[in-house]
Amino acid sequence: MKNVNLKLSVLMLSALTLGAVSCKKEGCTDSTATNYDSKAKKDDGSCVAATVVDESTINVTSNVTTNTTWETGKVYILTSRITVVSGVTLTIEPGTIIKGQAGTGANATALIIARGAKIMAEGTEASPIIMTSIADEIEAGQIDGGNLDIDLDGLWGGLIVLGNAPISADASSVQIEGIPPSDQNGLYGGSDAADNSGVIKYVSIRHGGANIGEGNEINGLTLGGVGSGTVIENIEVVANQDDGIEFFGGTVNVKNAIVWSSGDDGIDTDQAWAGTLDNFIVVCGSSTDHALEIDGPEGTYLAGHTVKNGSVKGSASSELGDFRSSARGAFDNIFFFGFPDPATDGRGDLSLSSGSDVTFGAGNLTFNNLNVILPANVTLSQVFKNGTDVHATSVTSKGSLGASKTSFMNWTLTASRGQLTDF
Repeated sequence: MKNVNLKLSVLMLSALTLGAVSCKKEGCTDSTATNYDSKAKKDDGSCVAATVVDESTINVTSNVTTNTTWETGKVYILTSRITVVSGVTLTIEPGTIIKGQAGTGANATALIIARGAKIMAEGTEASPIIMTSIADEIEAGQIDGGNLDIDLDGLWGGLIVLGNAPISADASSVQIEGIPPSDQNGLYGGSDAADNSGVIKYVSIRHGGANIGEGNEINGLTLGGVGSGTVIENIEVVANQDDGIEFFGGTVNVKNAIVWSSGDDGIDTDQAWAGTLDNFIVVCGSSTDHALEIDGPEGTYLAGHTVKNGSVKGSASSELGDFRSSARGAFDNIFFFGFPDPATDGRGDLSLSSGSDVTFGAGNLTFNNLNVILPANVTLSQVFKNGTDVHATSVTSKGSLGASKTSFMNWTLTASRGQLTDF
């Protein structure tokens, strides 16, 4: 995690007190008194100034164990790892802001929706739900607080949704990465492909990815064994230290997703995720490794997924995609641009490894309509390795292929900071 002096103590809003509502005690000698305690006066008869806790900021200090609503116009501070436990629904109203305190290791803050629980986070284009760090000065009604740079990541954890849908692993249910094994709320996977973990719409997740151990960071949005009954549409992940969105098996479909400046991969899939990602944008940052990292099954369950209608902007350090571990799936109508010459340092390509060349040859991994703006003097076969170049076309502009950025223009931090002009 980056060592950033953010003066977090200034932002501990829950400790603030404000003047009370106007009142006056009968018999007080100060006839003009306002903002005073109506039940107290000094010996000389003057009123005593009152204080009340700012009720617009609420500390969340323990797991959510009863049906709960987080309300529009309020800021909720996650003081630790907070789980919505099985059988419980957390409703988050439009415009609500959730902020995670700083923490690493077992103390990393995160919001977990356990198997059997539900999150009903239904923001709107006009009032998205924003999950960010306590260091973010954003206030209710804003899209951009403006004080945190894009390179500030790992300041809290992220959103983790776990379900009972099938996964391909060494057991029917396993522990999600980013959560200590001692926390059984971190288990995911099962046999219910239509499992329902709720609704997530117009949610922006920012500056997360806290590290709980060597090589074990929390993703911006983690989906473990999430079923097709769950609705996820219009999701943004910005400046996450690990992956932007990672799928671990499950059958959930995601529509309109945007990832900007992830520290590892933009979109990562594992354990035979069997859903569809439709209309997505990845904007690689200076530390982004792969725009797409696609892994295959880890057990006998051999499902594949569909990733389609995407636009991907590279950076000097990024690869278009790494397909490995016998990956399976269909990748259609994707536009790539802004990547480096692969000859310089091995970046800037799309490659198949660790058995993915076999699944590609057998037709279990397919590509269709991959368009790319190539660097100068670079050929398609230098970028698209292992025979995938036959499914790629060199272009000079986006044209009609790729994502529609209209879905992201009015509510995302990515658009607010001018990152969609090239799309």
